[in-house]
Amino acid sequence: GGNLNGIREKLPYLHELGVELLYLNPIFYAWSTHRYDTCDYKRIDPMLGSEADFRALCGAAHALGMKIILDGVFSHVGSRSAYFQQAIHDPASPYRGWFRFKQYPNVYDSWWGITTLPCIDKLNPDYMDYIIDSDDSVVVRWLKLGADGWRLDVVDELPDAFLARLRERIRQVKPDAILIGEVWEDASNKIAYDCRRRYFTDRQLDSVMNYPWQKAILRYVRGEDDGTGLGASIRTIAENYPPDVLQAVMNILSTHDTPRAINAILDPRDGDRAELARRHFTAEQLAEGKKRLKMAAFLQFMLPGMPCIYYGDEVGLDGNNDPFCRKTFPWESEKQDQDLFSLYQRMATLRRQSQALRYGGCQVMYAHDNVVVFVRVYNQQRVLVAINRGEACEVVLEDSPLLAGKTWKSKEGKATFQESVLTLPAISAAVWFGS
Repeated sequence: GGNLNGIREKLPYLHELGVELLYLNPIFYAWSTHRYDTCDYKRIDPMLGSEADFRALCGAAHALGMKIILDGVFSHVGSRSAYFQQAIHDPASPYRGWFRFKQYPNVYDSWWGITTLPCIDKLNPDYMDYIIDSDDSVVVRWLKLGADGWRLDVVDELPDAFLARLRERIRQVKPDAILIGEVWEDASNKIAYDCRRRYFTDRQLDSVMNYPWQKAILRYVRGEDDGTGLGASIRTIAENYPPDVLQAVMNILSTHDTPRAINAILDPRDGDRAELARRHFTAEQLAEGKKRLKMAAFLQFMLPGMPCIYYGDEVGLDGNNDPFCRKTFPWESEKQDQDLFSLYQRMATLRRQSQALRYGGCQVMYAHDNVVVFVRVYNQQRVLVAINRGEACEVVLEDSPLLAGKTWKSKEGKATFQESVLTLPAISAAVWFGS
């Protein structure tokens, strides 16, 4: 229910939280509320505001040191768009070549068979010019108006040549513009439509959304994994992704496409909308969910990449799968968990102050028995991170120059690390900084 001016009004709140980049779902004119059925790529949806409102939002965000990236939905458009309507009503329309008609004008390729989302022939020269190449192309236009990059929806449906041209073009206009793809698997070896994608080998993308770590973290905090699976997932992505890609992955716990983290932790079962609407948590269940969310968020912030907070997670907003995960933000103070907010705020500050957390690699030292320990290193700074989901325990770590002779201190002073032995209280997380 919000709009661009509403976001601008709340920038101080986001700045206080520690946000440095805002990723907006589609903002262009569309028929639906989710706006993934674009009707006009060059017009702001009137429900959100105007072009002037967008410029004002970007200017205000930049003044606070924050950047804004937009959602690029370039694999399909809405059936009510001027593009498609002209294509089906005028056989001579230049837009007809944008679409793949099997039986003109009634049968055409559509996204996952949803006829309200006709697919685009992405390599059509006119479409490439409209989206990428022209002086007032879609990607150029919005960068010039203040955007700082793009997140590409269903990037596996965009051809290699399209991605290469797009990334090259946005860099010409804004050298530091970022390009992030929506990939749900390990993007380094992704195969889509019988084609191995070259997102990183050909430098088509700067980075991707990090669903593999989202799933691994949630399994760990739910108690379905003793840390072995999480450790393996951390190692796999850290080894498979180039270092610069790894530092820019969007580390997510909740998204508009998945249940809220609290729901995924407490009750991961799916169901139809009517059944999901009847599910509610007791106060005791919510307290447990928030406790485990803190553990998940700790990992989200301590691992390489960009921790991406889905609005409301920082105050304990719950919600099952779409549409329940997209409900409005609880601005009433009594509905906000301030302790949770403070934790997110402290972790954001910690990342800003630590080069190792922002830029360092990641070496998993231990991942068993409900305990996960890893080290982040950048130049001469080292950060040792440990989390324990189980009972109090003592963990003997392998000999390593990274660890020898150092002392561990947790917030309560209960956990110590000395001579390669780590003692952790139940449900704890701690960080040690060294050089």
